[in-house]
Amino acid sequence: MIIVKFSAIQNSCTTDLEENLNKAESLIRKSASNGADVIALQELFSTTYFCREIDQKYFNWAEPIPGPITERFSRLAAELEIVLLLPMFERKAAGVYFNTMVVFEKDGTILGTYRKMHIPDDPGFYEKYYFTPGDKGYKVFDTSAGKIGALICWDQWFPEAARLAALEGAEILVYPTAIGTLPEESDTEKREFMDAWLTIQRSHAIANGCFVAGINRVGVESGTKFWGNSFVAGPFGQILAQAGENEEILSVHLDLSSIEKQRQTWPFFRDRRIDSYKDLLKRFK
Repeated sequence: MIIVKFSAIQNSCTTDLEENLNKAESLIRKSASNGADVIALQELFSTTYFCREIDQKYFNWAEPIPGPITERFSRLAAELEIVLLLPMFERKAAGVYFNTMVVFEKDGTILGTYRKMHIPDDPGFYEKYYFTPGDKGYKVFDTSAGKIGALICWDQWFPEAARLAALEGAEILVYPTAIGTLPEESDTEKREFMDAWLTIQRSHAIANGCFVAGINRVGVESGTKFWGNSFVAGPFGQILAQAGENEEILSVHLDLSSIEKQRQTWPFFRDRRIDSYKDLLKRFK
């Protein structure tokens, strides 16, 4: 058995960035004290989900990598000896910004970064105004706590992204997220959206025979209510652990050796007809 303890942190954020950073550090410390090997935070962990609106001032929240945020949390990862997944607003150059996940090894080194590939543009989710589409492809990081496929939010709706990460060897697909109910949406719509959100990600676990984790924020920001429900699914799509709608640290032990047994039982990779998929490269047939 290859057991790792995975912890997902879901919390609320304010426009006070230092307060958000301090809260994140406190929750990371708490997770580590409870034995976590790898800790994942929510999308844009250090800010509110500013993409609810279009306002140039929010570009001031972006930071370079390396920069003050990565330096602070690099030291923290090394101190606590944890693998840390840190999603943040990256400034690459003037006018070029990314929605990025930074992956720290337990000695504090940055193993690499993943830049969100799929960028939405919908009411309440105006990300195309802020983020350049990712330019690094689908990344898998070989950490001391397993091979982690780093993906972000809107990526979770695309089976191609999950499959490509799995083909790169991912044992855990991790999706930091900011999803919730807009002011004009009903409770019924919320339930339907949440069910779809869980279903699509559980399907990635089944189709790829690996673990999947979704980490969502909580709290109300300008009328949008983020509904948490962070979860971890097993290689057969079973929900191993799920949070509620309040601030929470969700922790679960993962047996990475179970992946091979699941893929022996349902050998989707063996039976893929790779000779028949060329039309996937077309926008629409």
